[in-house]
Amino acid sequence: MATLAIFGIAPRGHARTGRVDRVVVLKRKRVLQLISKGDVVHSFRIALGREPRGDKRFEGDGRTPEGLYWLDSWKGDSRFYKAIRISYPNRADVEMARRMGRSAGGAIMVHGLASEIEHWGPNHYLFNWTEGCIAVTNEEMDVIWNSVRPGTPIEIRP
Repeated sequence: MATLAIFGIAPRGHARTGRVDRVVVLKRKRVLQLISKGDVVHSFRIALGREPRGDKRFEGDGRTPEGLYWLDSWKGDSRFYKAIRISYPNRADVEMARRMGRSAGGAIMVHGLASEIEHWGPNHYLFNWTEGCIAVTNEEMDVIWNSVRPGTPIEIRP
């Protein structure tokens, strides 16, 4: 986290309130929660990878990783409406994929909708359409974008 501050890697183009100290994803319930001081301050329905059950094993498996990660970089020029990168893979993820003879992959994000599916709006969560990312509506992405800061933990539960 200190490295992020030293190198000036921080969200650009928005005012960060930083009032959220943790993000929790409940995959089975298809919910992302923003937590502040132990209280859920926002809860959003999410879409997941095309294979939503189980932990991500390797690049291309269509699964969303499970475990504790951090939000580490912001991308305003994403193919999707804003994206925040999750620190996947960690060392254990890399080692698990290596044992399978595969790459762990990366580029797992919390993001909004792409312009071609923006019309799905609040119904986007009815489909498992990402490659392993966590998707919310564009309006919800604005709330997340403005509420978290670099280094915010994100716990992704089954």
